[in-house]
Amino acid sequence: MGNIFDLFSDDNSQNTNNQDSQKNAGTQGNNTSSSTQGDNTSSSMQGNNASSSTQDTQTNGSLELHKEELDITKNKVDAGEVVLSKEVVEEQKTVQVPVMHEEVVIKRTPVNERSNASISSEETIHIPVSQEQVQVNKYTVTTEEVSASKRQVEETQQVQETLKSETANVNTTGSVDFVSDTSGFEDINNS
Repeated sequence: MGNIFDLFSDDNSQNTNNQDSQKNAGTQGNNTSSSTQGDNTSSSMQGNNASSSTQDTQTNGSLELHKEELDITKNKVDAGEVVLSKEVVEEQKTVQVPVMHEEVVIKRTPVNERSNASISSEETIHIPVSQEQVQVNKYTVTTEEVSASKRQVEETQQVQETLKSETANVNTTGSVDFVSDTSGFEDINNS
């Protein structure tokens, strides 16, 4: 940064600069000074030296200092998705089932007696025989429930950025004494 006192240089150098700019601007109709925006007209047109670029010797001055700060925004983006689906898996199952059936037991007992019955092939005996037969039916049973839901988890990400700020430098030439007065100044960003 340049010398702060260059802002307050003597009137001669500024008047010379103003006269040069006024000569260049004197050919145009109603010229305003190049360093002002308003109704201040240059002295070459009206003889009234009211240009704001001409400064009298001042006893004080000030600079505005600026700095950069971060403006952080967050955007919601898709990270993926979870899909719940079912698939059918088949397996063979073998089960041992006890079943009952009836058997006919033929018992022969020797008899040695006399009988009055006639010999014929007309007499028959029917004995029904039964057995258990396995019948398989399938039914559906709910074994478990799988559900999915979302939850928000907050985490901290580190953001690093270089910020610029302005500082004032005071350079002196010759024997100029000055005192730094910081009374009433409080940096709100470092408090």
